[in-house]
Amino acid sequence: MTSSSPKLMFFVSVDWFFCSHFLERAMAARDAGYDVVVVTDIGEHGDRITRAGLRPIHLKLDRRSVNPILGLMTLIKLIRILRTEKPDILHQVALKPILIGTLAARICKVPHLINAIVGGGYIFSSEKLLARALRALLALALKSLLNPIGSKVVFENRDDLTAFVQKGYVRERDAVLIAGAGVDPGNYQRADLSSSSPLVVLVARLLWDKGIGEFVEAARQIRDLRVSARFVVVGDVDPANRAAIDASVINAWKNEGYVEFWGFRTDMANVLKQASIACLPSYREGLPKSLLEAMAAGLPCVTTDVPGCRSAVRDGDNGLLVQPRDAQSLAAALIRLIRDVDLRQRMGNRGLDRVTAEFSSTRVIEQTLLLYRQMGAHQA
Repeated sequence: MTSSSPKLMFFVSVDWFFCSHFLERAMAARDAGYDVVVVTDIGEHGDRITRAGLRPIHLKLDRRSVNPILGLMTLIKLIRILRTEKPDILHQVALKPILIGTLAARICKVPHLINAIVGGGYIFSSEKLLARALRALLALALKSLLNPIGSKVVFENRDDLTAFVQKGYVRERDAVLIAGAGVDPGNYQRADLSSSSPLVVLVARLLWDKGIGEFVEAARQIRDLRVSARFVVVGDVDPANRAAIDASVINAWKNEGYVEFWGFRTDMANVLKQASIACLPSYREGLPKSLLEAMAAGLPCVTTDVPGCRSAVRDGDNGLLVQPRDAQSLAAALIRLIRDVDLRQRMGNRGLDRVTAEFSSTRVIEQTLLLYRQMGAHQA
């Protein structure tokens, strides 16, 4: 990489999320001639980032904390990184990096800023008192920090884009829609949907706002009705998230035996090949990659009628939509698919068609690189 190469810096909370959702785009930017730096909390995936030809820089970011002193310390550390690295484009992902990073970018006069909203997480989905209080403060912060002059704001779904423009957080001309992380359908085998005892799989971190509790209750209701099916949750705990489910609750669910917990898996193609139905009863998403992967494997999907989820799944087309936090309606939708093999096949086929046409990683990479080029053209 020559000194004349434009420098692209990502600022992402944790390395595993960067690898899951942005690594392909970062590698494509590298191949397009960018010097790519990744500022993140490096855990188990630092070597993977390095092997991809990118340069990781460790910055600890406590996702649970709302302590302003810790936030200030992170801001100071990021300012030092920005003054050393001098990026041409700073691409920030999720709310906390956006708020801290935009302040740092102003101080360091970073030429071009891209802020990516990816669902909102605990603050937007939780009804707890702390979350409601933080939402009020967040509204003030977003109005001043989300879309400074010359920046672009990337959304994963049309619902969030429209809402943020209407609330005055983002100027409409600066709002960009890039539908999620994308998937390569060629990496997934078609699932066999003909099983008389279908495997229903939920792929997500073990968080309340992913609808894990409703999934377990729906499985309990379905099994008590003597409907033949298996229910599996694939995903790991995330103790740094305020919506994390306590280990004692998970152990109790395991002991009940209605749902199997397979833990974190890297072989998602193999997991999905065994399934007949995908489920994600989340309270809110950006654009859930787990549903896109399920669609790439030809699985029908049951998910909630909320931002992000309804962008991936059209009710009656490639799956069924239910109301969030409603285990009974979730159970009814799952039973409908469990009992109807032909419906599973039709919806699975439509899902594969849609993911190929609308949500391929090739499409997402092209849109992201175009945005980088447009920022560069603006610089010129």
